[in-house]
Amino acid sequence: MRMYDIIMKKRNGGELTGEEIRFFIEGYTAGKIPDYQVSALMMAIYFQKMTEQETAELTMAMAESGDMLDLSAIAGCKVDKHSTGGVGDKTSLALTPMVAACGIPVAKMSGRGLGHTGGTIDKLESFEGFSTSLSREQFINNVNEIGIAIMGQTADLAPADKKLYALRDVTATVDNMSLIASSIMSKKLAAGADAIVLDVKTGSGAFMKAETDSLALAEEMVKIGKNAGRKTIAVISDMDQPLGRTVGNALEVKEAIETLQGKGPKDFVELCLTLGTQMLLAGGRAKEEAQAREMLEQRIADGSALKKLAQFVEAQGGDAAAVYDTELLPKAAIVESIPALSEGYVQQIACDEIGICSLILGGGRETKESEIDLSVGLVLEKKVGDYVKAGEPLAYIHANDRGKLEAAKARFYEAYTLGAEEPAKRPLIFEILQ
Repeated sequence: MRMYDIIMKKRNGGELTGEEIRFFIEGYTAGKIPDYQVSALMMAIYFQKMTEQETAELTMAMAESGDMLDLSAIAGCKVDKHSTGGVGDKTSLALTPMVAACGIPVAKMSGRGLGHTGGTIDKLESFEGFSTSLSREQFINNVNEIGIAIMGQTADLAPADKKLYALRDVTATVDNMSLIASSIMSKKLAAGADAIVLDVKTGSGAFMKAETDSLALAEEMVKIGKNAGRKTIAVISDMDQPLGRTVGNALEVKEAIETLQGKGPKDFVELCLTLGTQMLLAGGRAKEEAQAREMLEQRIADGSALKKLAQFVEAQGGDAAAVYDTELLPKAAIVESIPALSEGYVQQIACDEIGICSLILGGGRETKESEIDLSVGLVLEKKVGDYVKAGEPLAYIHANDRGKLEAAKARFYEAYTLGAEEPAKRPLIFEILQ
């Protein structure tokens, strides 16, 4: 078998066999096939697309290119959750304790952020001493004993995807539905869960801006999951403005804690309940949506979800006292309001721009080597549809550097659009696919 023939076959619109896909994935991962040939194949795929069968074969080949995590030692149905990302997306921080408190074991691998906001691991490190450097034995023991553990993604998990994504990133071949879907799902399948709930974002702050594209991606990933024998559900949710009211690592942790105390913002609470409901249904803990939702609400009301978060933080070396006293979380030296310059309804918030404000403050990474400032970020006082008077605060900015604060404030004003007319309401949940 020759890579030349595989490239030409796909260039001419042919369908690659499973053997051909595995040949190039295994050869490329092992360093036997050069970048320039795989670049040519990626470009051919970009233009000729992939069939459902090709996409499934590519996903499994990448998943099996490294370690496949065996979670069979964990009792019960393991349900994983994945978000395609966005601004203020701290969902895992509140959602995982909620579902774990309902009896769904949470064995999750998460990553760090690169770009305008931190990743789940960065946010969790707001708890002093918290570590995701767990051995597999400790990871499994923690899930069996307290119902939840989160560890950093190992280098041996889907290494083909890591190598392939880096190449796609510099050859303008990222934006292909099959390649995006297989990249996400290869890691989820390798992580060993029995069922997968996907939070697919749509809107200005999402990877997929248009609802039709988000729907197509969700459909593709659900098909891949089903072809791999995993129950897979996709929730298409709004990311046309930041989720909740906080953007920034420790600030988002605080909001997640407040949500587990029953004091969370309406949109964030609703998303957690929606995703949690699907996780309970997928894991067999509930038979219908109303029952699942009631279970989750009860775990918040009786304090067991908050207690689960504290147990999880403590089990991974973190200061669990901060769960009950958020003043112990990292705090910025400067907190200033950003006043509205005019009055009217908030018509639109350029979601990505708010994320960039956090990045300017130091809340995200410009490069993999960048140090994150866990204490900085923004607390939004006004969101789309809210009426604001001139001089009223649109948000509060948390900073440790006056120059960065001024730069972020200038960028912030560009993100908000005010107008005389109340804007049409946009749904939080667009569709649920399974």
